[in-house]
Amino acid sequence: MSKHDGEAEVEAGVGGAGDAVELTRVRQLWHLLEPLHAVLYYAPEVFEEAAALGYDTKERWPSYFPLRAAPLGPVGTERVASAFYSFSPRMVAEHIDSAWATAEPGAVLAARLRGVDRAYRAIFGDGVDSPQLAEAAALARCAAESVDTAGRPLAAANAELLWPEAPHLQLWQAATILREHRGDGHIAALLVAGLDPVESLVSFAAIGAASVERFESRGWSAGEWRSARERLTARGLVDEQGAATDAGRDLRHRVEHQTDQLAARPWQLLGAAEVTRLADLLGDFWVAVLSSGLLPSETTLGIGKV
Repeated sequence: MSKHDGEAEVEAGVGGAGDAVELTRVRQLWHLLEPLHAVLYYAPEVFEEAAALGYDTKERWPSYFPLRAAPLGPVGTERVASAFYSFSPRMVAEHIDSAWATAEPGAVLAARLRGVDRAYRAIFGDGVDSPQLAEAAALARCAAESVDTAGRPLAAANAELLWPEAPHLQLWQAATILREHRGDGHIAALLVAGLDPVESLVSFAAIGAASVERFESRGWSAGEWRSARERLTARGLVDEQGAATDAGRDLRHRVEHQTDQLAARPWQLLGAAEVTRLADLLGDFWVAVLSSGLLPSETTLGIGKV
């Protein structure tokens, strides 16, 4: 079977007859849920909660690392750098070495729920208590509770947390579990492709997923970026100007396709009708988050560009 034949089979859906979930739908759910999770890293209400714990909030990184890593417990730089993958270990160390001396992980977990609660109330208004949100939360939670966590440290850590009672916080926690489940799978796809942390960024920038300047926020030096580009050039994946070759674009396509495949199981278990219903329900909340102006227009995730 050729690559294209195999992809056609997967794109047509995997599952029982009449109940298949297409990979295009899997990716759509990521696009819809990612902004709902990402409020954690940009909302002023979350920054206020982090500042109350003692974190510097003049920029987002000092709070980003403990807020995202807290489910793992009081872990050090090596484990956080491994789980986050594309950040320079120096950047991780800068923020994690002192993170748990500022506040222990349990306090950070409580603060992030308080912050998201306040942020969602500000963004969604009366929609926080709507039956539409409650239904979306129930469906998303059902998917999140079915994730396979073997070999997925961030998904597993978030899946172990107790569920909050409020539906809007259940929606956020489900979005978080599902996005970390997808992210863990994405790292597996990068490893299979032979792309180390900095190479993963250089190759992604090479296909235009985001600007090089945006990827520089991950803390790699100019020399490290240049060396990674040279390694990819030697493999025939980028040209001398740093643009992707046909082979480089094909490799990144395979990485993203495999990421979708590895993220599909919770949605297949939920079922095509329920997935379609969830996508419909999430639309207004997705628009509300994007319309809030909290999230940057360009991110390193390449949403809408891959």
